[in-house]
Parts: sequence; C-alpha cells; structure tokens
Amino acid sequence: MQHRITKPSRLLNKRGELKRKGYATSPLLIYRRDDVVKKLRLKEWDYYLIYNKDYALALTVGKSNCLILVGASFIDFKNNSQNTKNIIRIAPKFSMPESSKQGDIIYKSKLLHVAFKHENGLRNLYLNMKNFNNKNDFETSIVLSKEPRDSMVIATPFKESKKHFYYNRKIIGMKASGFVRFMDQPYLFLAEDSYGILDWGRGVWPYRTTWYWAAAAGKVCGEGFGFNFGYGFGKNMAATENMIFFNGIANKLKKIVFHIPKNEKNEYEYMKPWKITSSDGRVELTFDPILDRSFTLNTILLATDQHQVFGKYSGFVVLDDDTIIYLKDFFGFAERVSNRW
Repeated sequence: MQHRITKPSRLLNKRGELKRKGYATSPLLIYRRDDVVKKLRLKEWDYYLIYNKDYALALTVGKSNCLILVGASFIDFKNNSQNTKNIIRIAPKFSMPESSKQGDIIYKSKLLHVAFKHENGLRNLYLNMKNFNNKNDFETSIVLSKEPRDSMVIATPFKESKKHFYYNRKIIGMKASGFVRFMDQPYLFLAEDSYGILDWGRGVWPYRTTWYWAAAAGKVCGEGFGFNFGYGFGKNMAATENMIFFNGIANKLKKIVFHIPKNEKNEYEYMKPWKITSSDGRVELTFDPILDRSFTLNTILLATDQHQVFGKYSGFVVLDDDTIIYLKDFFGFAERVSNRW
C-alpha cells in the first residue's frame, strides 16, 4: 500500500508519535523539535551533494544532542581521488532549522565557517575549512536554483518503538553553480551541467540501522530527469521513497531492490556492476561503478560502514503514464550504509 499525504498537519502528536505515515511530494507535515519525546536520541541533518561528470562536492551539517558535525568531501572522478574531513564540536546552543523550505544554518569557529542560507528562492551554500588536507584549506561557494516542483517526502515509523520516526525530504535535480578551491586550484560548477541533491532528515531511530539509497539527476533528450530509490530504513508498509522525476514531476514506484555482487565469502564487492530492479517491473537498471567513497569505523559504542559508490546507470524506467525512458551511462550514485550509534 502506498499512502499519499495530501493535507498539512503536525508531524507528531502529543505522545511523540507520527500522526501520519506515508509519502508526499512536498513537505506538508510540520516538524517541531518540542514534539519529540526521545530528545537524547534525536538526529537532524542537512546533506547536499553537488556534482558533474568530472567531480563532486558533498557537504553535511548535522546535530545529535549537544554535538554538531560539519563534513566536507571533494571527489575527483578524473583522477579517481577523494578527500574528506569531518569536524565534531560541542555546541549546545546551535539549532538546526525545523523546515526544509526555510531557516538558515550558520556556524563559525577559528577553523571553520559554514553558512547554508535561503535567499530569494535560492539555496546559498558556503564553507571554509582550515587544514582540510595536509594543512591545505578548503573553500566552496555554491548556489542552487530551479528547485523542481516535486520532491520525495516520507514519514516513516520503526517497529522498535512508536516514538521512533524518520521525516525525510529529498530534492533531486536542482541546478548548481559555483566553485571549490582546493590545493590552490579552482574547480567550477556550471549550471548547464551541474546538479544539486538535498537530503534533509529529522528523526529518532534505533541503535542499529542499515539503509540503501540511490539517486541521479540530469537530462534525457533535453528534458530534466532524475530518480530517488531507497529502502531498509524503518517500516515501509505505508509507503516507499521510490520516485522517478520527469520535468520536475514525481512518478511513484513500489519496492526497489539493489542487487550488489558478493564474493565467495559473502562479502559485498561494491566496484562490480550492480542491478537495480523494482517489484512492479518499472525499473531495470545496471549500475557500473566508477569510485567508492567509503568510510569504516568500529568502536565499542559506535560503528559505521559506508559505501557511497558513484557510477553510470543504463537500462530503462517506466513513468506513471507507461512512457518508457531508456538510460545509457546516466551519472549518479548508489550506496549502502550500516550504522551502530
């Protein structure tokens, strides 16, 4: 069953439980931090991915309890290289916006300056990080424009507790322009061939989680096209987060499965071709990896195993009106992330 939310309401009731479960194509549900019961387990983040065929930029600002995390990654596909730095600080007075449509993120310290601002319908992203790599500074300024009409919005429950929830909005296919300055070299993003994706999330969830996510944006026959596929995070009985976007309009899908190759030891082989299929036969894609942006950490209290793999999609997808769109070497990413925190 795919339950579509069509009317605005509060996200949580007085008991901190989801009032509605399902999906929407705009952020109709109103999130208020004061409604959350398990505040010590609350996690909030804004994640932006900006990319073209040559390089990509990932920016993250997140907060959990009194800790703020600011992360930046620069990925060079031509040279098959990646550089990432995460900074964690204690910042009890810092607050994340309660809306994905408005509210700014500003944090400044001696080694870091980050500002995500909404101005005149644009999203302006700025970050300056000292000693990003071998004492080299990192600076970026990006403007995201032409936000599509529809986006993927989902309110997801968890089986572990009624007070666990995940409220997520993903915007696929904004135009991106700006620059990155790294190792004294400028890297430009031009609006005609660079795209921005926002992953905006607020929620309380279990100690152990694993999710699968794939997204891509670009043009097919001169028209705007993109998709968002995902599963594994919470109960998707009310709705999945799977959507195809054509000219900014969402086309809803049912279940998606990532077929990631494994070796004889049952270990994932992320750099071999994947298959991505849907239960309704509307997605048949091969994903050919180019680069695996991976990170692994394993301690007593927390652990993470992250594989965000960039590559090219080929195959076909089917829109709601039965139009078939064929893809050949369409650039995007697919990931598997397993966390314990």
